Amino acid sequence: MSFPKPPQDAKELLSRAMPSHPHILIKPMFGNLGAFINGNMFAGLFGEQIFVRLPEDLRAELLAIDGASEFSPMPGRAMKEYVALPVGWKQEPERITAWLERSFAWAETLPEKLPAKKKAKKS
Repeated sequence: MSFPKPPQDAKELLSRAMPSHPHILIKPMFGNLGAFINGNMFAGLFGEQIFVRLPEDLRAELLAIDGASEFSPMPGRAMKEYVALPVGWKQEPERITAWLERSFAWAETLPEKLPAKKKAKKS
């Protein structure tokens, strides 16, 4: 299965809208981008879609906004806790920033997620 690649303007929009924090790590994921704090992904870019991770009450609030949707990188397989922001918000980056900040603030309270230990090779 191939995933959509994000265009340069979408990467730049995500970069400009991202909260300024020294511990945010943005790294490639499946040809797209993921934003992490303490090992937990809180936002990302999938093709032209910016998505955020939120607690239940904020997810409901965002999903009530026209154009927001459950984030489903594969049809019919929504990622739990993630919502895709309305595409029309490209013209309103301050709205993207506000939701990225809310997502970041919540994810920062989650327990640190440590990398999985690699299995030892069998001889």
